Amino acid sequence: MKTYFRLLSFAKPIEKFAIPYIIATLFSIIFNTLNLALLAPLLQTLFSADKASGIASVQVNVKPHSWFDIMGTFNYYVHYLIDHYNAWVTLQVVCGIIVASVILGNLFRYISQRIMENLRVHTLLNLRKSVFDNVMNLHLGFFSNERKGDIISKVASDVQVVQYSVTGTLQVVFKEPLQLIAYIVMLFLISAKLTFYSLLVIPVSAFIISRIVKRLKSQAIAAQETYGNMISYLDEALSGIKIIKAFNAGDFIKTRFNNENKKYSSIARSMAKRQQLASPVSETMGVAMVSCIVLYGGYLILNKTSALSGPAFIAYIALFSQVMRPAKAISDSFSNIHSGIAAGERVLVLIDEKPLITDAPNASTVTEFNEGIRFKNVSFAYEEKLVLNNINLTIPKGKTIALVGPSGGGKSTLMDLIPRFTDPQSGEVLIDNHNIKSITAESLRSLMGFVNQESILFNDSIYNNIAFAKPDATPEQVEAAARIANAHNFILETEEGYNTNIGDRGTKLSGGQRQRICIARAVLTNPPIMLLDEATSALDTESEKLVQDALNNLMKNRTSLIIAHRLSTIQNADIIVVLENGKIAEQGNHQELISYNGLYRKLIDMQTFSN
Repeated sequence: MKTYFRLLSFAKPIEKFAIPYIIATLFSIIFNTLNLALLAPLLQTLFSADKASGIASVQVNVKPHSWFDIMGTFNYYVHYLIDHYNAWVTLQVVCGIIVASVILGNLFRYISQRIMENLRVHTLLNLRKSVFDNVMNLHLGFFSNERKGDIISKVASDVQVVQYSVTGTLQVVFKEPLQLIAYIVMLFLISAKLTFYSLLVIPVSAFIISRIVKRLKSQAIAAQETYGNMISYLDEALSGIKIIKAFNAGDFIKTRFNNENKKYSSIARSMAKRQQLASPVSETMGVAMVSCIVLYGGYLILNKTSALSGPAFIAYIALFSQVMRPAKAISDSFSNIHSGIAAGERVLVLIDEKPLITDAPNASTVTEFNEGIRFKNVSFAYEEKLVLNNINLTIPKGKTIALVGPSGGGKSTLMDLIPRFTDPQSGEVLIDNHNIKSITAESLRSLMGFVNQESILFNDSIYNNIAFAKPDATPEQVEAAARIANAHNFILETEEGYNTNIGDRGTKLSGGQRQRICIARAVLTNPPIMLLDEATSALDTESEKLVQDALNNLMKNRTSLIIAHRLSTIQNADIIVVLENGKIAEQGNHQELISYNGLYRKLIDMQTFSN
């Protein structure tokens, strides 16, 4: 129940919906119950052919002392109308009252359903917003350890399950018990003796149904985990479709997905079997009980051992036949709530995940970059593997610094520490002699532009991709950024120019074109610091030259940190830092490092030989 009430907290302010819902539901229940009870005066009118027939005698027509005598009150007013008018007028009045009651009952039911639907949508909006906002705030390391498909499943599918089962259960928990109570009270008012006998079915039915739905929660958890795996496999298949076809791995991918699909289908069938069994069981028991009541009530009437009249008994049967409807809805809700709680627990785990990178309580905002970046005794490890070991490095303002070295030497990790994508285990990273942990992450990153090896673009227009970090940019500013990135000419050659959609991840563009769009995006924000992670390593020679020219334009009058495997692209860097096994092996400009005849010279010779 703790999970349920926490999920319900996303419906705040719930009183905005609860109060009008309760009022509308109460009126709906009153009129809905009255509709069935009015069968008695309707039948009584039909059975009374004239004033003198049947039970319409003056002796019987005595006004009850209490309104709780429902049948007596109905009898009184029916006989009163028949005595003073006639059966036809009475029938018209009774039918009119029934129609009015039905209209009012359904009107209030519609109002209550609309209010509940608004509550459901409101809850879904808040819940999905909370999940997505928290996911976007999480540190990058979280996404390395989690399946993307599982996250998508939680944000999309699990939240939807919570919406319909938890808020739907709230509706059932209030409305259906109240409707059940209203029916039972009316039954007692008609015949207490018959009602005591008939209610034996409800606890028996509840016990049987509770046994049926006992295992639903564990099955729901397994189903949602399996669904998350399926989404992961689908995402991987769509992202890697080219590699799948290139290596003829289609059968393997299909088998992997289909095995998970079969597992999910098997769990779903088992859950459906239990959920669907609850309703027929309760309905069957209800029909059986109605039959028993007909026999028992008929016996009482035929043997004249009860004051219950024929019309009242028929109204009683009609009312009791409806008792099982709210009882069945309650039993169904117990099976649905297991799925909702299981999905809710998965969603709450994602909401409760805390980002490792957070702003300090008194973090300051920076707007300028004046001196430089300094690494002071910085060490970093992934779990137990040491990646950076006691790094001391200064990056002066306005200089171009290149990081080179063998793969796994810690180059990308060192760069990720500057924008606080991750934090060091020990040591400090300083900007203008301020520890970056004392600066807000948003203002820190606003000083930086990023161009990565992978051209990360969005399924949108070229214009919107360039203006991604600066949505208020003018068309002139976007075009100026594109010119600096050597992208303006090819953009004009596309079908719709800057309004051309580039497809999923920019697949409609070549690798060099995608990278120049990324450079234009970085140029537009005009940051004083540029971080370039192997921005040309995946390009052909012609594209590399165009991109390199764009990068040279980008780095003018800026502080730049470059990671490069093609050492020919960084020979003009002011400082080249050679990293090996997490340590700085060498440091200097190109000519100095060549003269050292160390690791850098070895790397240069290897690339020269391979070319």
